[in-house]
Amino acid sequence: MTTRATRRTVLLASGAAALTAGCGSGGDGNRESPDTEGSPGQALLPVADVPVGGGRILGAEEIVVTQPEEGRFKAFSAICTHQRCLVSEVADGTINCPCHGSRFRVADGSVERGPATRPLPEERITVDGNTIRRA
Repeated sequence: MTTRATRRTVLLASGAAALTAGCGSGGDGNRESPDTEGSPGQALLPVADVPVGGGRILGAEEIVVTQPEEGRFKAFSAICTHQRCLVSEVADGTINCPCHGSRFRVADGSVERGPATRPLPEERITVDGNTIRRA
């Protein structure tokens, strides 16, 4: 038995293919590594702008830089591992997501409180004099 493509089946197949292509992100939704990375050596912010025990969120760069202890700086993706919201605050030793309340520790990006189950991916930075840069 031979089946013939009708206009309706062709349009349905084309529409499904377009929807699938339009919704795909090229990944599984996990943000283990950034989709786009800034230039190595790019100046991010002055050391003085990152409080001890706290941090600063750089929304455009999607990075949060923390200083868990005096003179020790860390950086993590600012995209929550739960549902990819941009974190909004660093307070009381945690990096906080406004969408569902996940909290991550400033020292290592690990989950302090869910619903996130994976830590924030670490970003590579260097301290060059008084400036924090991408590594």
